[in-house]
Amino acid sequence: MTAQTATQQATQSPTPILDEIRNRSGWTIFMGVLTAALGIVLIVYPFATATATTVFVGSILTLAGVAELVIALSSQTAKSFFLRLGLAALYGFTGVMLLVYPFQGAESLTLFVGVVFVVRAIVALIAAFKIRPVDGWGWFLADAIASGVAGGLILAKWPDSTSWAVGTIVGASVLVTGIARTAFAARIRQGATSVRNTVRGNS
Repeated sequence: MTAQTATQQATQSPTPILDEIRNRSGWTIFMGVLTAALGIVLIVYPFATATATTVFVGSILTLAGVAELVIALSSQTAKSFFLRLGLAALYGFTGVMLLVYPFQGAESLTLFVGVVFVVRAIVALIAAFKIRPVDGWGWFLADAIASGVAGGLILAKWPDSTSWAVGTIVGASVLVTGIARTAFAARIRQGATSVRNTVRGNS
């Protein structure tokens, strides 16, 4: 192998990796756009969103209750059996109540969503400063701020916020998340394209 051939291979080797980064970032942009579109739909139909979210959470809890019951029946000790049985009863009862009374359950769900948004804001804030100073980290910071404001508004206005919070604020947060992911992926894709063109230009 000549020195010239080795130099060409070393120069061209990053190209497939950069192409893979561009492809993955393209899918991330696509999913970000879909997420933003979903956020708009949730904002337009806040009451329907609250009802659908309550039913969805109720279904998940009901399934979790069934799963815990199955695990309880296969427990090896009495302590584990009664613990799993208690969890199954809790999940199952809560899930069924949300399914049977979705409008009444929306109030409790609103409180839960407020807490979730506050926790999510903290996690997103930590993630933003972890990737700093990577170009686009500010979008993650914006996502954290939006989630924190959403959670704070829900908790401050609860329970009066039940009629609008789950739909409007969840939709707004989902919209910001979609925009943030799209913008960050676009930055990554642009950078990968620039590096790839530079590598090919020097080869």
